Amino acid sequence: MPLRLIFMGTPDFSVPTLLELVAHGHEIVAVYTRAPKPGGRRGLQLQPTPVEEAARKLGIPVLTPKTLKPPEALEEFRAFEVDAAVVVAYGMILPQAILDAPKLGCYNLHASLLPRWRGAAPINRAIMACDAESGVMVMRMDAGLDTGDVAMAERVAISDSMTALDLHDRLSRLGADLMVRAMAALERGGLQLKKQSEDGVTYAAKIEKAEARIDWTWPARAVLRHIHGLSPFPGAWSELDDARVKILRCELAQGAGEPGAVLDDHLTIACGEGAIRIIELQREGKGRMQAADFLRGVPLKAGAKFT
Repeated sequence: MPLRLIFMGTPDFSVPTLLELVAHGHEIVAVYTRAPKPGGRRGLQLQPTPVEEAARKLGIPVLTPKTLKPPEALEEFRAFEVDAAVVVAYGMILPQAILDAPKLGCYNLHASLLPRWRGAAPINRAIMACDAESGVMVMRMDAGLDTGDVAMAERVAISDSMTALDLHDRLSRLGADLMVRAMAALERGGLQLKKQSEDGVTYAAKIEKAEARIDWTWPARAVLRHIHGLSPFPGAWSELDDARVKILRCELAQGAGEPGAVLDDHLTIACGEGAIRIIELQREGKGRMQAADFLRGVPLKAGAKFT
């Protein structure tokens, strides 16, 4: 029999899992997501989360509590009498009473190879740390920060050409399939759980704006991974002629020079060791553009330098 589920999620990353669970016949009795935030051109219109938009199209009731701690929030949650809760980037800590409410537990889809990169920004941190691979894992949630027992995992190689958005989209689709398989195993009573290792624990701290400035004294590959790990948001940036420029995509290149120096008319930039070539960038107040288009509008003088 299909499972009776609550789904809890917020951003685009969560949506494929919700859609796949519905497509495979599970009964989603309610969706929990974050409350709408002001947005739009003037910042005045309340914007529902991507998960709320998807749930309403499917005719699923949506709840947007600010907290799950009050007794009435727990009673409302318990009243759905679900087999399990599926949690994908919900963005809110679940109290122990909520974790204990579903008969079969709460299951989280996490975008890293736990115990590496527990926490808020695992996709960005894996790329920025020059990891060779990432992945998704389904774990049964406990009171800790991504410390629960793991059920299933899928791995993905991280290439130097991969941005945070590229990896995000790949893991979102892969994770949806993984969670469907996990719920099928749970339905059959065959979901196997394994405790996480205490070795290799790292924490994916939230990305701070101060981290986004590019340090050209780093080796070229570290600069490239820093740029790609922050692309498209918040965007790694540098200054050129006192104007801020976000660099969104680049590649390793031949060349050497003073860190930050423009080496040729193809936007090859010297790093502490080696060089990168900029492929895509965004001037302050402008849209994203290819390097060739940028150079047509901003011809660089000899000795130009990113700082």
